[in-house]
Amino acid sequence: MTRDIALDQGWASSACTLPTAEQPLRVAEFDALFAGAVQGLTRPEGTRLRLDLVFSPDNAARAAELAARENGCCSFFTFTLTIADGGLALEVRVPPEHVDVLDALQARAGTAAGTAAAI
Repeated sequence: MTRDIALDQGWASSACTLPTAEQPLRVAEFDALFAGAVQGLTRPEGTRLRLDLVFSPDNAARAAELAARENGCCSFFTFTLTIADGGLALEVRVPPEHVDVLDALQARAGTAAGTAAAI
């Protein structure tokens, strides 16, 4: 099942160094990960988002590779990929001044995955 998700660039932080022309491609990569792998999301703290992913080596590799590239242009993100007890989770942290970016990422993940964005 595919979903049409508006390519709103407003969620990209002004601190992002990724060239503007490449941003839609990165957004599409996140959308594909969210739509294909996210099975739940939680917000344990205002500055932390946890994405529970469908466990598979492919999803782990995609999440790790995408997180590494994203950290290269938006160094304020902290990504932690956890593989334990047959589960896979990607945790995203931001400093307080970038909570709006995390809010937008959460909304985008919830929309793409078809889950409630505010848990």
